[in-house]
Amino acid sequence: MGRRKGSIGIALVTGAVLMGASACGGGSGNGSNTVGGDAKAPGKSAPSASASPTKPAGPPMLLDTITPQSGTTVGVAMPISVVFTDPVAAKARATVEKHMKVSTSQPVAGAWHWFGDKRADWRPKTFWPSGTKVKIDADMEGVSNGAGRYGVHDYTHTFTIGDDVRADVSVTGHTMKVTRDGKLVRTLSINAGSPQYPTWNGIMAVIDKQEKVHMTSCSVGISCDKGSPNYYDLTLPWDVHLTQSGTYVHYSTGDPTPGGGSARGSHGCVHLSLSDAKWFYGQVKQGDPVTITGSSRAKADPDNGYADFNLDWTQWLAGSASGEGTTSAL
Repeated sequence: MGRRKGSIGIALVTGAVLMGASACGGGSGNGSNTVGGDAKAPGKSAPSASASPTKPAGPPMLLDTITPQSGTTVGVAMPISVVFTDPVAAKARATVEKHMKVSTSQPVAGAWHWFGDKRADWRPKTFWPSGTKVKIDADMEGVSNGAGRYGVHDYTHTFTIGDDVRADVSVTGHTMKVTRDGKLVRTLSINAGSPQYPTWNGIMAVIDKQEKVHMTSCSVGISCDKGSPNYYDLTLPWDVHLTQSGTYVHYSTGDPTPGGGSARGSHGCVHLSLSDAKWFYGQVKQGDPVTITGSSRAKADPDNGYADFNLDWTQWLAGSASGEGTTSAL
């Protein structure tokens, strides 16, 4: 079970929020024009980035969202994700990238990558070093999007990379190994997707988490027939959100004792027992990597939430206008 495809952003300008029911499964989740906000729970507003307005040279080019939210502590797999309100032409992207300066407390190699024409993510070549302090200066004032619009604001976000918390899920082994700074903390029993509804493989950075989520099979097109064995309409606890298309780690009343013995299977989510789900919920934060292996499904698309590390470095650079660089000193 999990959330249906939809915006996970909290707009800096417009205040967009998540709406609707949730459910595991769903489509590809390719949301290059709708993902990239502060990834907070629905209905909670986020403070805007610092801005300095000036007289525009033409219609304004604005940033819809910047992730992570300023002042937060995030995991080692968290990208910087910037979403523009209007398309940025390919000819303008190198200039736009150069005006989105990333500074860190220690040198980090990384690059921008464009998902469609509105979302650009910056990620390090490998996971962030724990303890790194990061600043993104999006100096957009007077910058052209290549289609007649010009930036009118400067935006600044600062955040910190926290402890290196990782979860490695084996679908065939029915286990999740949780580590902190390279040391095993706990091994948990899990069930993942069924053959009919397999779980995504790959690395997915935690988008957000909620104590309760309303999940329905109808909202993602699994079944709207109350007589179907695949129909559900439930509010379930301890939900850690992995993909925009609806993958969660959570507890399910329909699978209360997951593990190799039960082998029940989910509609694409990762099920934990109630006590384990509550424990895991308390361990993870936005940007912590959850890596799933052994499923029959492909890796999640890199813009299906924050699955940026599902692209290797060569693939990542293929979507960059200015190539690899090293962060400025903070």
